[in-house]
Amino acid sequence: MATDLATCVVRWQETHGRHDLPWQNTRDPYRVWLSEIMLQQTQVITVLDYFPRFLKRFPDVRALAGASLDEVLGLWSGLGYYSRARHLHACAGQVVALHGGEFPRTAPALQTLPGIGRSTAAAVASLCFGERVAILDGNVKRVLTRVLGFAADLAVAAHERELWERATELLPRRDLQQAMPRYTQGVMDLGATVCLSRKPVCEICPVAAVCVARQQGAQQQYPVKSRKLKRGSQSLWLLWAQTRDGAVFFSKRPTPGVWAGLYCLALFDHRAALEAAIPVRYRSRLQDEVALKHVLTHKDLHLHPVRVQLPASALARMEGAWFAAGQWPRLGLPAPVRKLLSQA
Repeated sequence: MATDLATCVVRWQETHGRHDLPWQNTRDPYRVWLSEIMLQQTQVITVLDYFPRFLKRFPDVRALAGASLDEVLGLWSGLGYYSRARHLHACAGQVVALHGGEFPRTAPALQTLPGIGRSTAAAVASLCFGERVAILDGNVKRVLTRVLGFAADLAVAAHERELWERATELLPRRDLQQAMPRYTQGVMDLGATVCLSRKPVCEICPVAAVCVARQQGAQQQYPVKSRKLKRGSQSLWLLWAQTRDGAVFFSKRPTPGVWAGLYCLALFDHRAALEAAIPVRYRSRLQDEVALKHVLTHKDLHLHPVRVQLPASALARMEGAWFAAGQWPRLGLPAPVRKLLSQA
């Protein structure tokens, strides 16, 4: 089955796979790595907007390493999961400092870099250097568990290790410099365009004949993962302070925590705490704006903006700084804060 499946996927990708994405048709590890990081838990349509802008500003790993983290976060702003941007910047720095600006050529070596896990390392190594190593992102897990009829619970670490082993067995064994990039791209393409989560298009799948889940009529039962993230909620009050000439007060979020490393309107757990941070003579100016909900992976944030116009000296005791109207749009800001300010 291993040889047949690999051959089918390689042939299918060549004629029916995706070939028009801006990070494809290249063996440049910088571009492949950048796209892999951006695509983690983010839809392709969103990355298509950010990827070219990021490349224009940081055309290679040295340019990225030489930039400030604030600049990187500013360009990443709105893409979410900001730890990716921090790891991206740190990784670029290590590639330059420890590897002379050249990405390591093997998956184990790539995994020593910040923010590069096993699947991302395998993607770069296989797509760029033809290494025989398996990827196992969310889409690929769905493809392979269905094809194999792999019904073990992936919430159990031992079962996930077993799936890694099975995925490795399925890899091409010949002409790896050509076959591995095509196969790796192929299984990703299958998961993105054919072996869909809700409505798989089995009639055009190149491996339908050997797919156990299709034979069982049980596509929706794979993959099996019993543990589900428990969602929570949190209410936060945002101090939206501006001067008469439009400067906005921001503080930098601590790490770890919500929006770590980003600039943000000062956050408070209670409105009373926000009010207490304002000198008494200005508290009558506070105006509550319409609350908004922001959905994170693990919880919902209920944001309550409170707007006030102040002289710059009024917040002298608070940790943060004023940024002029022409300055703050370039900061790394949480998406809901940027949207709130942009619509004002």
